[in-house]
Amino acid sequence: MHTIPTKRLKEILKDFEGQEIIVVGDIMLDHFIKGTVSRISPEAPVPVVDVKKEFFVAGGAGNVAVNLAALGARPVMISVVGQDLGGEMLKGFLREKNVNIYGVAEDPDRPTTQKIRVMAEQQQIVRFDRESKKTISPSVSSLCMKSFELAVKTAKGVILSDYGKGMLSDHNIQTIIETCRKHKIPVCVDPKIDNFKKYKNITCMTPNTKEAWEGMGEAPKPGEEAIETLGNKILKMLNADSILITRGADGMSLFEKGKTKPVTVRATAREVYDVTGAGDTVISVLTLALSTGATLQESAVLSNYAAGIVVEKSGTATATREEIEGVLP
Repeated sequence: MHTIPTKRLKEILKDFEGQEIIVVGDIMLDHFIKGTVSRISPEAPVPVVDVKKEFFVAGGAGNVAVNLAALGARPVMISVVGQDLGGEMLKGFLREKNVNIYGVAEDPDRPTTQKIRVMAEQQQIVRFDRESKKTISPSVSSLCMKSFELAVKTAKGVILSDYGKGMLSDHNIQTIIETCRKHKIPVCVDPKIDNFKKYKNITCMTPNTKEAWEGMGEAPKPGEEAIETLGNKILKMLNADSILITRGADGMSLFEKGKTKPVTVRATAREVYDVTGAGDTVISVLTLALSTGATLQESAVLSNYAAGIVVEKSGTATATREEIEGVLP
C-alpha cells in the first residue's frame, strides 16, 4: 500500500479533540475477581482462588465509548441498563470517563448485563453472566431513539457496537443507518453474527476473520485469495462503502467499494499480551479518523497502530493519542 506520511497521521490525531461521536449498542458491567490458586477445594474438585484484587470496568459498547473519551473525543452513549446496582455503577464509571450518558435509558424489566470473571494469575477459571438477550421494549427503545435523534444533530460520526443483547433491533439498525446517510456522517459497525447481514448501506464494518466467515455462513478457508473473495462478497452483499477485516498477527485487510484489490495493513504489535477490547479500539479510532475527513486508508492505518498498542496491555485497555503518536514511524 502507499505509505501515508507520518505528518498527515499526526494531523488527523490532533483533529480527534472534541469530535462528538455517538455509540449505540449493548453496554455491560465487567467484574474481575483476580487471585492465586495453591490448593484444590476439599468440598469439590475445583481450585480455591485466594482473592487479591477485585475491580469493575465498562464493557461491551461501554468500552468503545471509553476508548473514544481516551482519544479526546466527546462520546454520547445510547443504550439501556436495568434499574439495579449494576446499572448505577455502570453509569457512574462512564460518567467518570467523560462519556455523555443522557441517552442511557433504564428498563425495570431487565437486568444490567454483567460478566463476572474469576481469574487465577492470567487464567480465567470461570465466568458468570447475568443478562437478558430479549429485544428492548418499544417504550424504552423509543426513549433511546429520541436521544439518538437529538444527538445526531451535532455528531460527526456513529458507531453501532452490537453484542446481541437487544439494543440494536432491526428497526433501530435501519433508522440509525438511514439517519446517518441523510446527515452525511460516517456510520461504522462492530457486528454480532446474528445481525451481520442487516447492516446494509454502512460506511464500514470491522469484523475479525472468524466473524467474517461466520457472518457469511461459510467454513473458513486458508490463504489470501480466500480472504479476498470473502471481503468482496461481504462488501457487495451489504452495499457498504468499505469492510475492514481484522486479522490478528496478519494485520488488516481493507476492502473499498469500486476497488478490485484490498489494501493490506501490516500488524504493528511487538508482543501480543491480550487481545481483549482490541476490536473496540479499532472501530473507535477508525470512526474518529473518518469523522475528521480522513480517507478510509488513513483511518485504517491509524486504527492498526492503536490496536498494536492495546494488545500489548493486559485486560480491556485503551490507547491515547500520545501513545499512538509515540509508535508512528
